[in-house]
Amino acid sequence: MSQAETFLYDGPAETMPRAELAALQLARLKQTVERAYARVPHVRAKFGAAGVTPDHLKSLDDIRRFPFATKADMRETYPFGLFAVPREQVVRLHASSGTTGKATVVGYTQADIDLWTDLMARCIACAGARPGDIVQNAFGYGLFTGGLGVHYGAERLGCTVVPVSGGMTERQVTLLQDFGARVLCATPSYALNIAEVAEGMGVDMRKLPLGIGIFGAEPWSDALRRDLDARLGIAAADLYGLSEIIGPGVACECSEARDGLHGWEDHFLFEVIDPKTLEQVAPGEPGELVITTLTKEALPMVRYRSRDITRLNHEPCACGRSHVRIMRVTGRDDDMMIIRGVNVYPSQVEAVLVGIEGVAPHYQIVLTREGPLDAMTVEVETAPGGESHRLQTAKVIASHIKARLGVSCEVAVKAPGEVPRSQGKAVRVKDLRTKT
Repeated sequence: MSQAETFLYDGPAETMPRAELAALQLARLKQTVERAYARVPHVRAKFGAAGVTPDHLKSLDDIRRFPFATKADMRETYPFGLFAVPREQVVRLHASSGTTGKATVVGYTQADIDLWTDLMARCIACAGARPGDIVQNAFGYGLFTGGLGVHYGAERLGCTVVPVSGGMTERQVTLLQDFGARVLCATPSYALNIAEVAEGMGVDMRKLPLGIGIFGAEPWSDALRRDLDARLGIAAADLYGLSEIIGPGVACECSEARDGLHGWEDHFLFEVIDPKTLEQVAPGEPGELVITTLTKEALPMVRYRSRDITRLNHEPCACGRSHVRIMRVTGRDDDMMIIRGVNVYPSQVEAVLVGIEGVAPHYQIVLTREGPLDAMTVEVETAPGGESHRLQTAKVIASHIKARLGVSCEVAVKAPGEVPRSQGKAVRVKDLRTKT
């Protein structure tokens, strides 16, 4: 593939020299900090409490002097208190489900929508899609940013979009057969559901025109990627974003390497911090991803704590893009489970399960309390078999989890179809512990 084909959508921005990129970031960072300080009273108060003003920002390194933004700020100012423009200039609102409290509300000016659309087009092209490709969009539409974000970006790239959304999984398979989509966009857990339903329908997905999967909105493992590649006959790429920053479109893997997500540094500043000390970690070390928007109008975010655990890779990529790579998110700091002193992320359990022959990659982790200690039960599915088969399978899984993760757990082997399926973001952890 020629470089002209590789950088189909936004080549100059994607290959900008590092010095030029840093200068652009600093100029845009100063504008963002000044905008937030001048127009958002909540931000101005937080800056004042931290003893900083926009005048303290002289270099990119100075960003560490400024306070973090968190989801708590969004709930405290619900619904529109963080907007830096009059509400009448906001052309669209999205919001989270608010299952753990007030919904987090995000707003977009028309310029923000245009920016989001361009970044999603850049991501979809980065993953290997081309103008004229049919894109089946199985991300949910509505207040969740995934569906509309992918939709607008694919259209901007010049693709034909099938806006099927999530659900109706047998119909998803039929449409993939009848319309011949080359690209499938979904959460990885729902893509797995589609693959399973197709197999039950007797459809060999590997024989369809489908060739690219763009999956995101939840952490997933390399083991699951390999499984999806094999079962769907695709090259699956990771897509990253979060509503508080812009939605999907913050970063995406390239089709050439599929080794870390290119974070679009002309529009975002990335840091990685130790979630306990809140200090920046050494380059390449893992920690919590912190993002500052550089070009957002309605909802500028300064040092937003994503809670996602990852690391940054500044090494050159085979594709030639100059932007930093955000390595695969291994979990969320607030999703981390501490089981008898051992830190465990759901994606680590997933990686173990996918590697065990005969075990389906559908699972749910159930947390309970045994006296003063937390206990973990992993519910999995396997092929039909007798009691001895189930007991042996449970023993093998528990042994692998203990060896790989260092934590003891119970394993409940269920019949095919008994573990809940996802049509959007998968619910991997069921917490039954009594809150005190």
